[in-house]
Amino acid sequence: MNDILQGLARAAKLVVTLNADLVEITLLSLQVSLGAAVIGSAIGLPLGAWLAINRFPARRMVIALLNALMGLPPVVVGLFVYVLFSRSGPLGVLGLLFTPTAMVIAQVIIITPIIASVAHQAIRELWADYHDLLISLETTHSQRIATLLWDGRRALMTASLAGFGRGIGEVGAIMIVGGNIDHATRVLTTAIALETGKGEFDMALALGFVLIGLAIAVNLTLHMLSRTERGSRW
Repeated sequence: MNDILQGLARAAKLVVTLNADLVEITLLSLQVSLGAAVIGSAIGLPLGAWLAINRFPARRMVIALLNALMGLPPVVVGLFVYVLFSRSGPLGVLGLLFTPTAMVIAQVIIITPIIASVAHQAIRELWADYHDLLISLETTHSQRIATLLWDGRRALMTASLAGFGRGIGEVGAIMIVGGNIDHATRVLTTAIALETGKGEFDMALALGFVLIGLAIAVNLTLHMLSRTERGSRW
């Protein structure tokens, strides 16, 4: 209990004083996770909608594979990205290993199946309601997807937020491809792992509380901007 209270007090002090290291780490965490969420949404949302409205022989297998990839081990993703961008790897010439870009790529691989799977579930229900209307209007596949994505945008925000939440809490893959380099690739989760390893539990707890507060703040901000709870609508 004493460690928790000390962590809360230290977290408050770090936030109130705008500790330079904390601000840097927090901004990098946001940059990486929000960037990955945007890219993952750009890929996953249309993919989920496409799977919802199309029928093809291997559709069930693709959906099952997509659902299975939701549990993709982050360390395996980190290892794959590491090998891909290492000096001896096929993309090593790009020099992206141990950079925020490599961290974004790893997070995109992890969160895209989550976003696509949640989007598929939401769009499938909308497609059941809109099917006859969109077919009668002789819309193209792209028009159907665009219509469903727009009409279900508030529900689909949940998919993007799920991806963001998964990304900002990631540590295994980020540690492997980012290296937890101070003032370069250190984010909140890797900083927490480092401080815990050093035995600095109050600092680790402080960073943990900041991470939780950051995730809540981003979610609340997006909900307020999208006005999902406006009026009597729940």
